Amino acid sequence: MKKVHWLALITAACVVVIDQTAKYLVVSSLPLGGRWSPLPGPAPLIQIIHTANTGAALGLFKDFNPVFIVVAGLISLIIVIYARQLRADQRLMALALGLLLGGSLGNLIDRLRFGYVIDYFDIGLGALRNASNFADWCIVLGVILLALTMLRDERRQRRKTPAANDVKA
Repeated sequence: MKKVHWLALITAACVVVIDQTAKYLVVSSLPLGGRWSPLPGPAPLIQIIHTANTGAALGLFKDFNPVFIVVAGLISLIIVIYARQLRADQRLMALALGLLLGGSLGNLIDRLRFGYVIDYFDIGLGALRNASNFADWCIVLGVILLALTMLRDERRQRRKTPAANDVKA
């Protein structure tokens, strides 16, 4: 196995360990619905909460847990297959795929164990509040890194390949 493959797998494993450890600490420290604010005040910007999310991001599609289990499993499988085809120079792509895989597996573990995802970061004000977890943030970061890497690779490819109009007959 190439170093780039190991990078994806180790990244995914680290994400799962950190996410599951944080979820364990939240579950063992706060009752469901419980809150703790590191910066208390009348409307704290950041809170640690213990909430059960049966839906997707932003609480959309509540109670679709079986669908999300299948989707997360398929996405994880696709990421593993794709990561195995990476070239040695695709380290950023491996990192992005590792973040995506780890985040997907972290939330999949919750869905299989509890029937929902444990969210614990509560950030925002008023109606803009949103609960999430470390796995969610890794998925977002992985998508951003994947998109940036793909854009960079596309630009590099364009520079290497002369446009049809530039080729003299």
